[in-house]
Amino acid sequence: MSNLLIEIGNTALKAAWAEGMTLGKTYRYQGEKFVDFILSLTRRDKPAVMAVSSVYPFTEAEIELLEKECEKLLLLDHNHKEMLFSHGLPSYLSYDRAAALVAARHLFQGKGCTIVDFGTTLSVDFISPEGLYTGGNIALGFRTRFKALNRYSRSLPLVDTPDNPELVGLSEKASIESGVVSGIIFEMEGYLNLHPQNVVVFTGGDANYFAKRMKSSIFVICNLVLMGLALMAEEYVRKNEK
Repeated sequence: MSNLLIEIGNTALKAAWAEGMTLGKTYRYQGEKFVDFILSLTRRDKPAVMAVSSVYPFTEAEIELLEKECEKLLLLDHNHKEMLFSHGLPSYLSYDRAAALVAARHLFQGKGCTIVDFGTTLSVDFISPEGLYTGGNIALGFRTRFKALNRYSRSLPLVDTPDNPELVGLSEKASIESGVVSGIIFEMEGYLNLHPQNVVVFTGGDANYFAKRMKSSIFVICNLVLMGLALMAEEYVRKNEK
């Protein structure tokens, strides 16, 4: 039987069926009825393990519904920290960041890694060549910065993602575009210079947008979090078979 991997983030749900580390079709859902969407995925096939990483807590009733849809339910949220401890990660990490670290550590064994997730928030995390987590930072994400400028200023417009922003703007709109894009690029250059020997991995919705604008060599792995969840699901199966 396949496993079902589900990542519920701040703005969307991503899911994929997996055989071990091999991911199948990826699904995306934006809305509030997360559980109903999950149930639509399991209507025809039941997973061996359903691994759910969520920034939102589930009610007891929702957990009971999910448990009926799979052989084993692996909940990964702030109420279930066990998987963080088993991978030597601190309890304050969200499971999307943790899963990305687990996947990067598996893919680039013996190498230090800088992992950048471009989502609603922008997170930067570091792994030593020995596989130890050495810390990370969180900042406003790409589109979140545009929204913040519009919301917290008196007159600045809401700007869409620019295709080819200038380095320095010559209009109000261009100044916002170049300020946000160039600001993130300068941030990334600073982070990459902290550990220039590290493998650099970009993930998240805007990973490709920024990877092609960087001077350094970048690995773009859009489903890095789902790959980490696949590894956690396999580990969960092994532990429960003993």
